Order: sequence, then C-alpha cells, then structure tokens
Amino acid sequence: MISFRDLIVWQKSHEFVLEIYRISSAFPKEETYALTSQLRRAAVSIPANIAEGFTKKTLPNKLNYISHSEGSLQEVKYYLILAKDLNYINNITFESAINSCEEIGKLLNGYIKTIKNYHQNK
Repeated sequence: MISFRDLIVWQKSHEFVLEIYRISSAFPKEETYALTSQLRRAAVSIPANIAEGFTKKTLPNKLNYISHSEGSLQEVKYYLILAKDLNYINNITFESAINSCEEIGKLLNGYIKTIKNYHQNK
C-alpha cells in the first residue's frame, strides 16, 4: 500500500463522513454549533485518524490512532441515537447509519489484526 487512501477502511469511513454531512444538513438551525458540529467532527475524526496513523512506524503508535478512530465511531453512534430520539432523523436513516458504523467497526478490527500480523512478521 502506498497511501492511506488505498485502505478500504479509510474509503468506507470517508464515504460515511459524506453520509453524515448529508444527514446532518437537515438538522434544525439551532443545532448548528451543537449536535451538528459534534456529530460531524466525530465522523471526520474516524478517517482522519486512520490517515494519520498510516504513516506511524511503530505498532503502538499505529494502534493508538486506530483506537482514536474506534472511540470516534462510538461517539458518532451516540450522536445518531440522540438525533433519532430528538426526531431529527427517521428510523430508516438511523438504521442505515448504524449499519455503516457496524461495517466500519468490523473493518477497523480487521485493520488492527493486519497491522499486528505485519509487525509480528517483520
């Protein structure tokens, strides 16, 4: 791999950020600097940390960035639950976004295993 952009987990995470921007654009204006901003920042943090961790040389450094991505993913899940409970998104949109979160979570776990195997076999 030459670039973080080659990683499927980064590609899916980036697509998810675009989905979150579309979803949150319909939130009420009073949420612009609250839930909308928090949700978007947490979503952006997922692929951003994957990208930053990609260039780290040591296993602990790489895993630290992936851990941040996982934490941001959990944060996004909560914000989606909150948005649903506030009736900012419907059940179909919620389920679709949560399914994306689950897929990204599985990809992150796979990426962690790949990184660990690579460093063990060096």
